[in-house]
Amino acid sequence: MTSPSGSSPAEAAAFLEAHPEIEAFDIVLTDVNGIGRGKIIRRHELMAIYEGGRHMPISILGLDITGEDVHETGLIWDSGDGDLRAWPIPGTLLPLHGTSPARGQVLLSMYHLDGTPMSSDPRHALVRQVEAFAARGLKPAGAFELEFFLLKNERDAEGRVQPAHAVLDGRHSGKTEVYSVDHLHGMEPLFSDIYAGAKAQSIPTETLISEYAPGQYELTLHYRDDVVRAADDLVLLKRLVRMQARRNGVTACFMAKPIEKYAGSGMHFHISMPDQAGRNVFAEETEGTWNEALLHALGGMAATMPESMLVFAPHANSWRRFVAQSYAPLAPTWGVNNRSVALRVPAGGVKARRIEHRVSGVDTNPYLVAATVLAAIAKGFDEKLDPGPETTGNGYETAPHLDSGPADWRSAIEAASASEFLKAALGPDLHSTFTAIKRAEYMRVARTVSELDYHLYLHEV
Repeated sequence: MTSPSGSSPAEAAAFLEAHPEIEAFDIVLTDVNGIGRGKIIRRHELMAIYEGGRHMPISILGLDITGEDVHETGLIWDSGDGDLRAWPIPGTLLPLHGTSPARGQVLLSMYHLDGTPMSSDPRHALVRQVEAFAARGLKPAGAFELEFFLLKNERDAEGRVQPAHAVLDGRHSGKTEVYSVDHLHGMEPLFSDIYAGAKAQSIPTETLISEYAPGQYELTLHYRDDVVRAADDLVLLKRLVRMQARRNGVTACFMAKPIEKYAGSGMHFHISMPDQAGRNVFAEETEGTWNEALLHALGGMAATMPESMLVFAPHANSWRRFVAQSYAPLAPTWGVNNRSVALRVPAGGVKARRIEHRVSGVDTNPYLVAATVLAAIAKGFDEKLDPGPETTGNGYETAPHLDSGPADWRSAIEAASASEFLKAALGPDLHSTFTAIKRAEYMRVARTVSELDYHLYLHEV
């Protein structure tokens, strides 16, 4: 059977010849929560996957954050938990740095047995949106930023997480070492491994920053002329950072808000819109005079943001990130060179004009985020939506706040479930799968008696 993903046995054969040392491979399918699920296969099994795909259960796309079946998705016993066929994503067959014995990995995407895309696979939703823009003569380009914490493996006496000591010499800092270059040196062995792993996997990793909280860092990725590959980059980089942190004796944390008194971690998405000739349609003819395409894109993103918040903040913890003065936006606002808004037009040359979508936490699925943002831009184009006045100065003080959209996780689930826009953006099947999983996860959290309950109520009520 010809691979519906475009993968080729020649790619696998060339890789095996170039890497005789590799004995096994991680085969990874990304679910709606952005979790990589799959298997470790032996070297001799790889060619068969490229020649005929790999049977995997349909239920792998109907799991909650803990890996439990969510029966309401219709992907478990409604279909007898039958197998579908996963195929390799071209260009993602790559070596893993520092493993012993040597291993590689390849990302997979799910298809029906007849080769049609499985509509609850998040990557297919993004591919569909990109294809819709191709029909308009446009090819979205972009990149994600990755913010994360490096934590000790052990929690403190009160059960709270703690910033990791420097892996170089064990030095500890409880300060916000934002933009401190010297502070980065303490994690140099770990980041050297990350950069080496990124080079081996052709992940275009660039700038490293000490961010705005103890133990918080940011890695940026080079801009791609293919938004799907940009999302692949983010998926691969998160796996790489987590693996290399563990090998260096610390924990990489991708929660949106792991430490209550400090800023959370975002996954900012930069997006521009070249046409077939390579001209960026967001670029204005005269710098500072915004063109209609840019404004309509901002208008679509702002108008659809309230009903899309479940994509951008999919977990209970996600909502703790939205705090004033914390570099996380509180309303669907836009501005120029302003980090207090949700949609930022960065400073820079006209040809590089882009929008930075600052809403998503690092705990989100980049395929869902990019698909939703692109659908919003398309809506803005089609309906010529106005983003409203530009927010200047301190957007936390001058802009409306969360009363313009869902104020919490439950409200976001309800808004997403009722959203015709989101249903079209993700496709009806993925929309149903995603919202069913989120409702199940909400009920799991709602019925859990936490340590906070005992702290507040045990001796008081």
